[in-house]
Amino acid sequence: MAAIQTEHLSYVYSPGTPFEKTAVDDVNVEIEEGAFVGVIGHTGSGKSTLIQHFNGLLAPTKGRVLIGGEDLWADKSKLRQFRFQVGLVFQYPEYQLFEETVYKDIAFGPTNMGLSADEVNRRVLEAAAAVGLREKHMEKSPFELSGGQKRRVAIAGVLAMRPKVLILDEPTAGLDPRGRDRILGQLREYHEQMHNTVLLVSHSMEDVARYCGRVLVMNRSRLFLYGDTREVFERADEISGMGLSVPQVTRIFLGLKEKGYDVRTSIYTMDEAKAELLSLLAKEGK
Repeated sequence: MAAIQTEHLSYVYSPGTPFEKTAVDDVNVEIEEGAFVGVIGHTGSGKSTLIQHFNGLLAPTKGRVLIGGEDLWADKSKLRQFRFQVGLVFQYPEYQLFEETVYKDIAFGPTNMGLSADEVNRRVLEAAAAVGLREKHMEKSPFELSGGQKRRVAIAGVLAMRPKVLILDEPTAGLDPRGRDRILGQLREYHEQMHNTVLLVSHSMEDVARYCGRVLVMNRSRLFLYGDTREVFERADEISGMGLSVPQVTRIFLGLKEKGYDVRTSIYTMDEAKAELLSLLAKEGK
């Protein structure tokens, strides 16, 4: 069973007005349970509007969204429970922090789920550890922390609800390379431990190539492609033609191909690049 499925999903902003705009147009996709999916697309492609449908922040203009096989909007009284199952971390989530302490901020979600105090405590400490927060941080004000630490507090607040699906919209925006790698590495470890479904919206093709096993590509409000990471980057020319970047290492091999070298262009990791170059040199007797 798919973790998330859309059937002819469309969404129109400001229908019937001069500002009417179709942001998502007839999207059909099935996202598998346990997948780590990169979601990419140029600005205005519809990717942010799409993910907001997955936990009911937006209701479809047409079509359906199914979570674990259940129609998200079939019974509005169940919408709150679906939102606990599908956790959404917005871009710059630290702006959503509001409690007096880090502990209380992380505990907010599980407390509203009606869990016991012991269970809330267990989840808070588990989520904090998953993002690298220490016990010494728990009683501090979140506003005393660094930007990267605030980001981790906000992410931990969603993890503490143990969602079956975790969606992150540009979770590393504005962070330095070290902070970005740390957060994404911790999210990968969390995914490997929990075996849940993770969707990572990112403009960094390097991050998508490094962490994601599958990639969903949006273009002009429509689904262009959904498949394995290798399958997607095999179509690097088409992706570049949409105005999207591809990993730097992929661009290098595209350039080599243009110059007449017999290399694959679906290379997207350094290990693959090394092996391909050694193979090329061996063919040329060097």
